[in-house]
Amino acid sequence: MASLDGLRVAALTADGFEEAVLTEPVRTLQEAGARVEILAPHAGEIQGLQEASAGRRLTVDRLLHAARPDDYDALLLPGGALSADALRMRAEVQALVRDIHQAGKPIAAICHAPWVLISAGLVPGRTLTSHFSVQDDVRNAGGTWVDRATVEDGNWLTSRDLHDLETFLPALVDFFSRAAHAVRRVASA
Repeated sequence: MASLDGLRVAALTADGFEEAVLTEPVRTLQEAGARVEILAPHAGEIQGLQEASAGRRLTVDRLLHAARPDDYDALLLPGGALSADALRMRAEVQALVRDIHQAGKPIAAICHAPWVLISAGLVPGRTLTSHFSVQDDVRNAGGTWVDRATVEDGNWLTSRDLHDLETFLPALVDFFSRAAHAVRRVASA
């Protein structure tokens, strides 16, 4: 497994996140050496879901409005329809995601999280995957949707849903390792 020692990752989420698509990527990134902070719109805990049932509650590390793009080397957008839908309309979410994207930093999105990329106005001309129910939104936003476990396009890695975690997790570590190395190389030049 690639090393992510010292990589600073923001995991942007809200109540209604799909538990596995947040907790498994966070665990995998931490095991590879990344420092992951869970960002959310409110302090305290956020409520997860396990498909349609209530899941674990997770502690928020930093409030969304206190997050700055320079604080992070990479962005994880976990899914869950309720979480992604709640985040996508927030101006501060759109601004943070746009700033991280424009800096060329790696962004990984799974499940319904591409809604956030759509609302931030970043999807035109991009190829990505998502939960199958988001495919029309991707196309209507000017992107190309493909039905694959993972899709890499520039500084983005996308995946369909929790059933693709076995493929997504190793791809995530490799992608963040390569993309973050490239960003650091450019920044030091």
